[in-house]
Amino acid sequence: MTTILEQPSANGTSGKVTVTKHQRQGENEHPPSKRSKTDDEAESVMNGNGIAVKIPGQSNLSGVGNSGNVTVEPTKNGTQENDKMDTSNNAGGTGGNSDEVLDKNLYSRQIYTLGESAMVNLRTASVLISGLGSVGVEIAKNLILGGVRHVTIHDTKLANWSDLSAQYYLREEDVGHNRATACYERLAELNDSVNVEVSTNDLTEDFVKNFDLVVLTDTSRSAQLRIAAWTRAHNRRILIADARGVFSYIFNDFGNDFRVDDATGEQVREFFIEHIDRTTGEVTTLENLYHGLEDGDHVTFSEVKGLDGINGCDPIKITVTNASKFNIGNFASSFPDYIEGGRCKQVKVPTSVSHLPFEKSLKEPEFCIWDFAKFEHAAQLHSLWTALYAFEEKHGRSPLPRSSDDVILLKSLLPEGSEEIPDKLIEMFSFSAAGNLVTVSSVVGGIAAQEAMKAVTHHMTPLKQWLHLDHVEALPGDWTTFDNAKLLESDCQPRQSRYDGQAAVFGWPYQECLFRQRWFIVGAGAIGCELLKNLAMMGVACGEGGLIKITDMDQIEISNLNRQFLFRRRDVGGKKSECAARAVTAFNSDVRIEALAERVGIETEHIFNDDFFGELNGVANALDNVDARRYMDRRCVYFRLPLLESGTMGTKGNTQVVYPYLTESYSSSVDPPEKEIPVCTLKNFPNEIQHTIQWAREQFETFFAQPGEMANKFLADERGFNDHLSKLATGQQIEILQKVKDALIDGRPSSGEDCIHWARNQFQTLYHNTIAQMLHSFPPDQLTDSGAKFWSGAKRCPHVLNFDPSKEEHFNFVYAASILKAEMYGVQPIMDREEVIRIALSVNPEPFEPRAGLKIATTEAEAKEQNERGASSVAEDDDAVIEALKLRLATLNVRSTSKLNCVDFEKDDDTNHHMEFITAASNLRAENYDILPADRMKTKQIAGKIIPAIATTTAAVAGLVCIEFYKMVDANGVPRTPLDRFKNTFLNLSMPLFSMAEPMAAPRKTYLDREFTLWDRIDVQGPLTLQEFLDDVQRQTGGCEVSMLSAGTCLLFSFFMNAAKKQERLRTELKLVYEELLKKPLHETVRAIVLEPMMTDPDGEDVEVPYVRYSF
Repeated sequence: MTTILEQPSANGTSGKVTVTKHQRQGENEHPPSKRSKTDDEAESVMNGNGIAVKIPGQSNLSGVGNSGNVTVEPTKNGTQENDKMDTSNNAGGTGGNSDEVLDKNLYSRQIYTLGESAMVNLRTASVLISGLGSVGVEIAKNLILGGVRHVTIHDTKLANWSDLSAQYYLREEDVGHNRATACYERLAELNDSVNVEVSTNDLTEDFVKNFDLVVLTDTSRSAQLRIAAWTRAHNRRILIADARGVFSYIFNDFGNDFRVDDATGEQVREFFIEHIDRTTGEVTTLENLYHGLEDGDHVTFSEVKGLDGINGCDPIKITVTNASKFNIGNFASSFPDYIEGGRCKQVKVPTSVSHLPFEKSLKEPEFCIWDFAKFEHAAQLHSLWTALYAFEEKHGRSPLPRSSDDVILLKSLLPEGSEEIPDKLIEMFSFSAAGNLVTVSSVVGGIAAQEAMKAVTHHMTPLKQWLHLDHVEALPGDWTTFDNAKLLESDCQPRQSRYDGQAAVFGWPYQECLFRQRWFIVGAGAIGCELLKNLAMMGVACGEGGLIKITDMDQIEISNLNRQFLFRRRDVGGKKSECAARAVTAFNSDVRIEALAERVGIETEHIFNDDFFGELNGVANALDNVDARRYMDRRCVYFRLPLLESGTMGTKGNTQVVYPYLTESYSSSVDPPEKEIPVCTLKNFPNEIQHTIQWAREQFETFFAQPGEMANKFLADERGFNDHLSKLATGQQIEILQKVKDALIDGRPSSGEDCIHWARNQFQTLYHNTIAQMLHSFPPDQLTDSGAKFWSGAKRCPHVLNFDPSKEEHFNFVYAASILKAEMYGVQPIMDREEVIRIALSVNPEPFEPRAGLKIATTEAEAKEQNERGASSVAEDDDAVIEALKLRLATLNVRSTSKLNCVDFEKDDDTNHHMEFITAASNLRAENYDILPADRMKTKQIAGKIIPAIATTTAAVAGLVCIEFYKMVDANGVPRTPLDRFKNTFLNLSMPLFSMAEPMAAPRKTYLDREFTLWDRIDVQGPLTLQEFLDDVQRQTGGCEVSMLSAGTCLLFSFFMNAAKKQERLRTELKLVYEELLKKPLHETVRAIVLEPMMTDPDGEDVEVPYVRYSF
């Protein structure tokens, strides 16, 4: 398809740009103009809870041209995950009636971040991005990945060598060509559901007014003022961003009374009520649990007995009394008295934010603070940017690097009335003004793209209104051979090289050192892709001796494409590390990169060995789990390597610097453990959908994974299986043997019909009989020993379900369960839906008979005791039951019995019926207990423990990581960078909030008169006998004596050891002692082992000493 954008040019003629591009889904050639609502109109919008809230009318600009319906893609079995979502109210335009598919697999992690309504708004939005330099391309990349429906890129400038330092979609052959047309194809292929269009003419008012949002980057101040006036006049939004060297800024103007539907983007709070005092308005949570509300929040109630009229009420504004109490004022004062129970749910009520027009805001700026340690920088940089734009318009260029004359000229252009600005800051700003850093553009482009999303979704609080960023700490000081203060103009002169923009800031000697860097990136997911892009553009490992190594064992999935921007649909199924390494060479063909596909861990230390780490300058983690992070942290401490750690969760992100001899390690602090659902609640008394989803996830394992694992172990080694079994509690033995017998003999299906029979009977057991037994043991009117109602508070009285295949989840449970059962046994499943219904209805379950004396756990202690003892309990001789089960299994011919297929849970494959089963199983249990069900999206997030993610946060975090990278480069290895130059950062782009702090210093410990930190160790060179080793350690520690010595789980020496064994070990070479305990020889690549001594000082007092590295 060809896109031709035509608009009047400045001289009144028409200009055209014709670009051939890939055919795109539902593409419109031109976004038409829109009608704006008048001020006195009102509209009803759905807030974050799905509640309609009336708000004053305003122009809703989230859908130029494509105001049709967004429908949810059907699942493979023909059902739909959700009803059609009508977004015509969100669009607010007069465009056509185009339908499109919202690809929930592609956007799943972003939907978990923004919510479905915000995502729908994105899919009907139209954004103009003017200026395709480093910041513009970063914003464009993030918005296209995010799914903004129409993105038009605009530029009138030609690419130069400095652009190539940070604009990663430009190539050397693009120099001299228009930047927008040069990178158009590369941007467009990021997301084939986004209409990307290009324009190269001067912007006009008629053109600009067609867009919901206009983004200006790399634009003169006079043009900014002119275009900002146009957007104000037509009630459009504008975002302005720019970056020069280590300095950047963002400005927002979203107009007067801009609606914010959800200020924080956080999940709504929901909790049980203990009491509501109608006279005082005081509300107390059940068991004084933390409610998490803030003054000004709104709530509504349900399931309250008494206070007639409070259930389902309109949102009530509250004030917080304490962590477990809040006040609703006199809202309920006229209601009848409160009786009992109730649930309270937070409601997100739209608020409004007003911005000053750009011209007025320039004179009366309101700042968001980037770094509170430099609070005064915001106002000072505001004046410096004004002076810079004046300098460029006057002289036709930026201040030259290291030019003292230009510093004077820049200072003379500072606005009248500017506050005093330190000469050092003016100098750094001027010297940096010609610079172009991919790291800075990544940070400011990520934050700006999130602000752009807010403009078109009304989701999360927009920046008000200026954010000035600086990273002056990245400039090398006198602790390195590249002291920035000693650079000369000749050190920063352009060379018609792709690194000109970075050398303008750091100098060519520093740039050449970057070429020789050798770094290891662990993980090639979202952060890993961004790190690779940044490092390649920085020139890291782009010269002789340099190398980037990257490892990731995962394969690419559809859901990755929304933020892992190095991958395309054609890469799905490929190894992440290999595809990422191949893709990044397109940004910079000089980069030297080696891709591995191995997991980092103890089992791969023969690959990631001493030689591997010994040649590195540092490690950057891009991992998604804490265990792997801790492992890499230990390795970096051991090899004394810098570690750059980072992570994201939705709009939140953090970075951490771990630096040899200077900072604490990642493992020095531990996050509190996640709150687990009590076993008793999960098994018997669920009260939230999270409980039923977790229960359904466990049923999946119980039905389709665990039986296969146990049965296959029995078939593979019957004797070993029984030996292991004998070590378990009697009840657990009976339970496991019964499950194996059922899996291999009693419950083994021979046909798809058998699988349907089994599934139908499981429905009867789980949703009828078990619940009927519960109600037999605890009738609805049951009282506790104290006379209180048993079914009260968090305990919800359930009811039984009767199978009805006309109800979607009833059918889905049997359908999915029968298919998974058939897969487990290698049986051909029955896929015909009508046939499944017919067979399921032919099953006649036996009438329920309550079991007398069955103990149902009502407390957490009882539930844990039952779990430890085993679910099976036999009144007679347990040993006889165990022997009978073993004898029955012994009659099985294990050689002729085929093994079972263990079904491993995979959340992101819609064809495997895993999520279909879990969603149905969860919602049926929710129906038992009158809990609101969840759709498949929410169920998948909870069952799959999916972390919300979005490209904007990832870009910002990766940029911050690579800014810290600048501080770790020296010609002689690791520089002695002062602690106060490093920054650990936490950000939350939803607020937006930025918090920076120096890393924590490594804690210092002492023994005798010696001081050490976690970075210190005792080095002992072998080969030595154990006795010689102990003597050497005693000598190095000033006479301290080793009382115990261990390596991992192996105890090599202890004072209480048998005397004969002790003497034998003391005479043996230490490595041999260790290998004997390991019961295997060490791998040939192992050069040393880590030993942990327990020691006493000469006075007999226990002392803590560093660990010991024994080399051989």
